[in-house]
Amino acid sequence: MSPVSKGSRWRNQVTAIVVLVVLWNLFYGEFTIGNVVGGALVAAAVVTAFPLPPVAFDGRVRPLAMLHFLVRFLTDLFVASAQVAWTAVRWWHVPRSAVIAVRLRVGTDLNLTLTAEALSLIPGSLIVEADATRAVLYVHVLDVADERDVERARQKVLELEARIVRAVGSVDEVRLLDRHELDPSAPTTGGTG
Repeated sequence: MSPVSKGSRWRNQVTAIVVLVVLWNLFYGEFTIGNVVGGALVAAAVVTAFPLPPVAFDGRVRPLAMLHFLVRFLTDLFVASAQVAWTAVRWWHVPRSAVIAVRLRVGTDLNLTLTAEALSLIPGSLIVEADATRAVLYVHVLDVADERDVERARQKVLELEARIVRAVGSVDEVRLLDRHELDPSAPTTGGTG
């Protein structure tokens, strides 16, 4: 991964401040000069007190793959919401859950974070722990009956990771993913940023 330049680090900090100011104003429900100035002061204090670690982004955004990711993500949201709702209204059924370990094939910090965040937004699954050094996500999944359900849940996590890598990953990450899909015993990348 390429080192992060001083200009990139500055842009990241400014972007973080802008996003925090927008969130500040959304929380207050209106954009006023006072809210913008107050949000800017709070955002500057937060970014100064808790600086973001340098993150180099070697990937590229691929519009068709991004569209595919978004469509599948929204579909997964809808289907998972319906499944969780059905599980909740079946008073006679006691759902079983499990915590499964899923080793990601592309072990960068950014991929680990994006996959964990996307997975946490889907009802019925929750990240319990993330081991960045080994690129392993520990995922709590709802309503598993047997080992096939566990493997199905693990495969869904890997498919989500693949869609994310194909949407925003680097050329090398996509190649690694392709190589791993052809040979599942291929080594994964380490958990470095």
